[in-house]
Amino acid sequence: MDGIYKIYNNDIGISFRWKEVRSNLTQIIFRDTGFHLTTEEIELFIDKICDAKVQRSCASCEASGACRSLLLQTPSDKVSMAVTASELSQIEDLLRGTLFQIRMNNYLNDLCKN
Repeated sequence: MDGIYKIYNNDIGISFRWKEVRSNLTQIIFRDTGFHLTTEEIELFIDKICDAKVQRSCASCEASGACRSLLLQTPSDKVSMAVTASELSQIEDLLRGTLFQIRMNNYLNDLCKN
């Protein structure tokens, strides 16, 4: 973990940037899946989570809380994920926490330049 700047983490995943790589991309990893996203793509991903929240589990499903019945679109048009309601909530927290930290760090960096 010495080669990264950790941005945010929770029970489902972590977001970070590589120390040795000059890039505006943030690495976000959860559930065996990694994404390299710009800030705008993180915002888009949060919008897609909001869309997924309105989906309903099957009415007769006994495992509705543990069933991966929600389809989460990603910033890539070619990738979707099946998630549980709990996972969706944790992914949203990971993305919102990451976006908050990035914005706060950018604000503080700009403030310190003056």
